[in-house]
Amino acid sequence: MAEEKNTPEIEEVAGMATDSQPAPSEQQENPEQFLKDFNWHNYEEGIDPIDDTKLEEFEKLVAENFVDTLDDEVVEGTVINITDRDAIIDINAKSEGVISLNEFRYNPGLKEGDKVEVLIDVREDSTGQLILSHRKARVIKAWDRVNAAHEEATIVNGFVKCRTKGGMIVDVFGIEAFLPGSQIDVKPIRDYDAYVNKTMEFKVVKINHEFKNVVVSHKALIEADIEEQKKEIIGQLEKGQVLEGTVKNITSYGVFVDLGGVDGLVHITDLSWSRINHPNEIVELDQKLNVVILDFDEAKTRIQLGLKQLSKHPWEALDENLKVGDKVKGKVVVIADYGAFIEVAEGVEGLIHVSEMSWSTHLRSAQDFVNVGDEIEAQILTLDREERKMSLGIKQLTPDPWTDITTKYPVGSRHTGIVRNFTNFGVFVELEEGIDGLIYISDLSWTKKIKHPSEFCNVGDKLDVVVLELDVDGRKLSLGHKQTEDNPWDKYVTEFAVGTKHTATIDEMVDKGATIEFNEDITAFVPTRHLEKEDGSKLGKGDEAEFIIIEFNKEFKRVVASHMSIHKEDEAKIVKQAAKKSQEENKPTIGDANADLQALKDKMEGK
Repeated sequence: MAEEKNTPEIEEVAGMATDSQPAPSEQQENPEQFLKDFNWHNYEEGIDPIDDTKLEEFEKLVAENFVDTLDDEVVEGTVINITDRDAIIDINAKSEGVISLNEFRYNPGLKEGDKVEVLIDVREDSTGQLILSHRKARVIKAWDRVNAAHEEATIVNGFVKCRTKGGMIVDVFGIEAFLPGSQIDVKPIRDYDAYVNKTMEFKVVKINHEFKNVVVSHKALIEADIEEQKKEIIGQLEKGQVLEGTVKNITSYGVFVDLGGVDGLVHITDLSWSRINHPNEIVELDQKLNVVILDFDEAKTRIQLGLKQLSKHPWEALDENLKVGDKVKGKVVVIADYGAFIEVAEGVEGLIHVSEMSWSTHLRSAQDFVNVGDEIEAQILTLDREERKMSLGIKQLTPDPWTDITTKYPVGSRHTGIVRNFTNFGVFVELEEGIDGLIYISDLSWTKKIKHPSEFCNVGDKLDVVVLELDVDGRKLSLGHKQTEDNPWDKYVTEFAVGTKHTATIDEMVDKGATIEFNEDITAFVPTRHLEKEDGSKLGKGDEAEFIIIEFNKEFKRVVASHMSIHKEDEAKIVKQAAKKSQEENKPTIGDANADLQALKDKMEGK
């Protein structure tokens, strides 16, 4: 244990009683008063009486020469000895303190007599030794300095130790601070490793006391100067001015160019007269190039630049002899649903509308004909140099199929086509590329009652057709499918003529009567009163009986039959007359027959 120290002043006070001749004591002069005032407590504790003036002087010397080790404060000490493992520090306490040399690794040149800051870690260990900490003292002082730098916005020096996620770790006053990547410089950083092991100036921008986090910035030191520099540069700019700059950053929407302290943006549309997918097709980082000022905003310090404006517009350089009807070659650069854009020269594009890609009247997507990057040939349809617009066509490079339509598709000729699409009133059938015809729903079948064409066929089906009508000027074809077969109703005119008798079964009971099926094509209607049997009862569903045809309409495919007319002479007579008249006039007479039958019914009922 280090020996306790007494200063000469204290020793002098302690030994004053022995330095002079003894004076007469109070005990000797006034024994009774001495006994009355005697301090028995001090006597029992073994404390010798000392004059109050001397005690005050003693306390003053102690305060001036010793450190109050009870206060948790950072004090300055002096290195008085260095051993293999420790440094002995004198802080003017009653004993020297000890600090491990590990806490001085940052200062390998530590020597006796150096002044160091220390914190009293342990006032007295088991051996009575004073334990000090230089590391803790440095941390406390470091936080004081960091807080002061933050509050006063002063510049501090820091050592960049290493990289970390999103930035760098910087040693500031012995505290590890975080330097975000965005705060290193005003320009994007591509090589973070270049800053490692460098000492730089920083500004403390944020302190989180709860988590003991410090954030510093190098960018903040130069932003103010840059803003002033920007204002000065922008104040000298003029629209149309050409400047040299360096490509600073490349994005998907454009290029940022450093004009010598201020940045400008060249939008992707201002890089080239031709279409490009990404700016890196035109420029690269750190490339020096000339740009023209298109516009700028002094308030927001924004500068809009252009690169393509330094070269002549491609339309102005387009061949003057080029005219409508000429053939040109180009590359497909953009495809939309309505057409494709073809670059016929650098920066000069023409549109091929989808309707100009095929002679077919059924519009399809442009992607069915061309792909991006295809080299194709087209014909100029329109050319407007002032508006810088051009329309092209590729179907014009092949003969128009309607040119010899009357030869290839005369009325009455038979062909096979493909169903392309439906309408409520019919089916469009393509006979060849550019030649379509319409089959009305009534021309699909002789016998079937079709409500919608989708009930009869599907898109993509092949159908045999006959050309019914041809309109060359209107480019229209009328087709028929049922005409490819004989009309079965032609033979039914005789087989199911008015007056003929047939045996059949009631198929369904319907409103105002019943239906019977004579075959797959003919379904006849039987009015309710014509279901009457000879005994006066009515035929029902499933009953088999003999019927006589009382109406046959080939045009409307209508057949009416009667069972009652079989067993009633008057009705039979009227039917025979109607059949005879029908044969003579070769036309339906059911109206007249019905009128006669109604008159007969009225007579029977006594009207």
